[in-house]
Amino acid sequence: MTDFPRAAGWMRAAGAGLAFRMATDADLPFLSAVYASARAEELAATSWSAGQKTAFLDMQFQAQHAHYQKYYPNADWLVMTHEGSDIGRLYIERWPREHRIIDITFLPAFRRKGLGSVLLSDLIDEADAVGKGVSIHVEKHNPAMRLYLRLGFTVAEDKGVYDLMLRAASSL
Repeated sequence: MTDFPRAAGWMRAAGAGLAFRMATDADLPFLSAVYASARAEELAATSWSAGQKTAFLDMQFQAQHAHYQKYYPNADWLVMTHEGSDIGRLYIERWPREHRIIDITFLPAFRRKGLGSVLLSDLIDEADAVGKGVSIHVEKHNPAMRLYLRLGFTVAEDKGVYDLMLRAASSL
């Protein structure tokens, strides 16, 4: 397991028991399950069968994965772990002017436990240390929107279903 938190200065995340490793093709089923967990509530409102939901989610994950690989070629594709168990995914690309969080998703059992807050604080500190802001696309009705706002993100652009959120670099 790569010592990402300490190597990147992610000490809060490490203190909360988070560890990270580079995702491999062997992780695709897990990453797909993380994606599906984020869409479960949305699909619960449909009259689709379990098989239809699974097929739809598999197709959507594959499309998202291909899109991310194409448009974020230099990203870190990380599996988040806690106490030896895989618990989520973090995709981040560091551009010359900002750090883009492509995706940060925890499995349901690990949401609303403060892990996202400590990790985002570390990511903000990492970007601040090199004079960069942090951005992420957030669905308008995502409960995590409150966390982003609390951490100083603002809506930089309305993208329809999503808002492009930006936290400018702190003045040092």
